[in-house]
Amino acid sequence: MTFEEYEAKRIRKREIAIRHLEAGVEFEDIDSVYIGEDVVIGEGTYIGPCVTLEGATVIGKNCKIYQNSRLSNAVVGDESKVTSSVLLDAAVGCGTEVGPFAYLRPGTKVGDHCKVGDFVEVKNSVIGDGTKAAHLTYIGDADVGKNVNFGCGVVFVNYDGTNKHRSTVGDGCFIGCNANLVSPVIVGDGAYVAAGTTITEDVPEDALCIGRSRQTVIEGWAEKRALYRKK
Repeated sequence: MTFEEYEAKRIRKREIAIRHLEAGVEFEDIDSVYIGEDVVIGEGTYIGPCVTLEGATVIGKNCKIYQNSRLSNAVVGDESKVTSSVLLDAAVGCGTEVGPFAYLRPGTKVGDHCKVGDFVEVKNSVIGDGTKAAHLTYIGDADVGKNVNFGCGVVFVNYDGTNKHRSTVGDGCFIGCNANLVSPVIVGDGAYVAAGTTITEDVPEDALCIGRSRQTVIEGWAEKRALYRKK
């Protein structure tokens, strides 16, 4: 790229940003954002520094897209927040919070008033309204109902080495920390999955599923082997 070409590109980038500014979009630093030609941004939305908006991205009204986020062919509903996250060919409803450091991959559809928190990855999945995955979770090839709570460290084990498989989690479920859902499985409405459980079979509605070994405590074990000595 020649200097003249770069300069023309820079000028055009600023013209696009100014067009959005004049339409009611708020910028923290208008010179540090990249906005594609076809991007649509609603009035009252805030765009932070170092944000990239690409392709056919559509952002609703009164949203907040905080710094270091990248949205490509993404849809974000009114009054949603995206913080330091990546959304690729993904859709987010209204009043939903994404990030920080979340990754929404192609085929993802997140409903209204959801939480997709820090270090959560969602791929080719549908997530119902009011569902929350606050941190450190992978949701892949899944259909998740409304008002589901995912604890820390939940993993959908969707790949068997050859094929991808899909799982379903019903409305109002509680999936405890460090649970594994080995697809394909169905967790019925209102079911609870205990922390540390590995699910390999369907869970009925309103059931409690516990799939872990019992805790065994052998007192004095470390001291007898000189691994630990009391002072």
